[in-house]
Amino acid sequence: MVLFFVAGLLLGLYGQVRAQNLASAQISVISERLAQGAVHSWEYGARAEALLKLNAPTYSVVSFNAVPPPHSIPSNITSALSEVFTIAHNIVVARSLSNITGPQPLIADTSAGDPASIGVSVLLANWTGQGALDGLDYAGAAQDQLHYLFQNVSKTKDGAFSHRVDQLQLWSDSVYMVPPFLAYYGVLTQNQTILGEAYTQIRLYRKYLRDTAAGNLWKHVQLGQTGIDDGHWSTGNAWAAAGMIRVLGTIQRSPFANTFKSQQNDLAHWVHEIHGAMYSRINSNGLFYNYADNNATFHDASSTALLASTVYRLSLLGNIHTYIPLAEQVRKALLASAGTIVSIATTSTTLVPSTTSTALAGTGTTVSGLLHFTPEGWLTPVVNPYSYGVQGSNSPEAQAFILELQAAWRDWVAGGAQGSNSAREARPHVLMIGVILVLMIVIT
Repeated sequence: MVLFFVAGLLLGLYGQVRAQNLASAQISVISERLAQGAVHSWEYGARAEALLKLNAPTYSVVSFNAVPPPHSIPSNITSALSEVFTIAHNIVVARSLSNITGPQPLIADTSAGDPASIGVSVLLANWTGQGALDGLDYAGAAQDQLHYLFQNVSKTKDGAFSHRVDQLQLWSDSVYMVPPFLAYYGVLTQNQTILGEAYTQIRLYRKYLRDTAAGNLWKHVQLGQTGIDDGHWSTGNAWAAAGMIRVLGTIQRSPFANTFKSQQNDLAHWVHEIHGAMYSRINSNGLFYNYADNNATFHDASSTALLASTVYRLSLLGNIHTYIPLAEQVRKALLASAGTIVSIATTSTTLVPSTTSTALAGTGTTVSGLLHFTPEGWLTPVVNPYSYGVQGSNSPEAQAFILELQAAWRDWVAGGAQGSNSAREARPHVLMIGVILVLMIVIT
């Protein structure tokens, strides 16, 4: 009887752990909505990045694999990379049809920075020989995007690239769009100057946007004649932290890691700095306000998901675990069942489940039973990605962010779940080992 009681108890706990994770069918629906909604430059870039981390981590800069990655794609992830290559293919095809030569963005846009977000997938397509299969000049497209940034985009006196085409203006979003492309380009071409520029752009953006008077929250938009936003937009802070994480991972896994040690330390510190500023303002429901320090704005699951993903990544890349317990609470709140009463604190979380099922409904095209997802699988509530002061719905970037969170948490668990309050909650594989050991003891 003792044997069956202990085994049942531990297996029950294991089931609870697994229930806090998105099921593969739910991930598929979220991914479908992302593919359906991504039509703008930064949405293509965010989608490609999320797919790399989720489905082909060997080719992600935040994995434990070397950068550059293998030229030859292992057969077991060929399918996983196909979606990423399709994004790159379609962008380069459309660019080729324009018959424009010389420096140019990968896609025409009012933003000078957003098109660069697609650059990593284009570079990866070139690196793995996709051009030999479809005849497209991926290397030339990436080079033109690089030259466009350096030659055509306006800059501050100290060299920060404008995020806008029509005026010299810096947006926190740009840290996710431009520096990761520069870093990846630099490593793949063995150009330390370009790699160093990725770090420099982040340093300059932090100089202009970090608001020390607000506890190191970043302002959203600075400089320019119109559209300045002194507010501390939560998604902008999350974009910045996520961009820094990507550059940190690129450097850390590259042959130039030892040369850029101080830059890696800075990047890890700056991400942690944003975490400290943001998580001091998390709400009891587990979400940030659209503007982190403005309770007159609405709650936003989009920024909440992306920022939590960077906490897990910083634990893996920077060995900094300060906000892991809080990120775990936030992640569970984002994945809570409908009808759940969520209470987030710095030390504990109360998740009171309803009887609503969290299983997928229908034929795989809908999701039911999750507090922060519509039946169709869209994350909610979210900011309107095309009007950042307004609450919206059906946000493609939000879909990418929840996939980023899923991938980051999965990798953190696989890496040992460092910094967790409870090993049994964060490490299901350890729990199952415990089951086996208890059974062995009882049997003997």
